[in-house]
Amino acid sequence: MGFLDKAKQQLTKAVDQHGDKIAQGMDKAADAIDKKTGGKHQDKIAQGRAKAQDALDNLDGKDDDFPKDPKAPR
Repeated sequence: MGFLDKAKQQLTKAVDQHGDKIAQGMDKAADAIDKKTGGKHQDKIAQGRAKAQDALDNLDGKDDDFPKDPKAPR
């Protein structure tokens, strides 16, 4: 098993265990960026946040690590 395989395995484990905390951090970051830009790029920020969560959520092939935000664009 190579370095990247081990890193992916550890990242998958962290997302499985702490998905709620990671989601809260991503929400805080998105809110901070939205505030700094004055809401001008709100749709792009929400879209980027959703794509990042989807990418992390699909590491283990399951879509179960993050709570779904009904307002987020997909």
